[in-house]
Amino acid sequence: MTELKHRLLQALHRFNAAHPWDHNAHYHRWILRQLPRRFDRALDVGCGSGDLARLLAGRAREVHGIDADPGIVERARELTPSGSSAAPVAFSVADALDGGPGGSYDVITCVAVLHHLPLSETLTRFRGQLRPGGTLVVVGLAREESFVDHLLSLASVPANAVVGWVKSRGRAVARPVSMTAVTRAAETGFGDIVREARRVLPGARLRRRMFWRYTLVWRAQDLRQNC
Repeated sequence: MTELKHRLLQALHRFNAAHPWDHNAHYHRWILRQLPRRFDRALDVGCGSGDLARLLAGRAREVHGIDADPGIVERARELTPSGSSAAPVAFSVADALDGGPGGSYDVITCVAVLHHLPLSETLTRFRGQLRPGGTLVVVGLAREESFVDHLLSLASVPANAVVGWVKSRGRAVARPVSMTAVTRAAETGFGDIVREARRVLPGARLRRRMFWRYTLVWRAQDLRQNC
């Protein structure tokens, strides 16, 4: 299975070079479905070029996007129109442990960033920033360990090619701005992530997903209900 998977991934990388699409943006609509129709303040951690932050602005009074890369933060500002009817969106250079602009939030989102940070410390930070009744949504990467991990990875290869072909309509396309960030392989397996997340965030719901991702959803009242 390992050799077959290696060959498939090599072929996929070649295909993706001509038909790239953003695996993280694929989950943005799913993220919105986990959130209330309206809320006050939102924080998007690892905002990249600001795509998700701008979507959150359609529901929030104010949105803060933070990213550790000054270049991508500047790009997010350039791509965000000013004077629109949507909520104000502010971008700043910071990481999750810096805390961003400060204060508490009704919504915190974190997409493809958690594996760059210390797991327990970051989740604890999120817990402290979230208002009672607030929602944390994470889309993350985990190291493949189990049979299920490898099976989902293999299943994602042809599915990824189909989605890429459909999105590009068969034509070679430029790489999206949101895919220019520095990447790093995940070092923690899904099982360890689940155990640590549920220790720090009792009641957190985690699930393996297609396209080499997992999701975590936690609502702040879960902590009180499990104490």
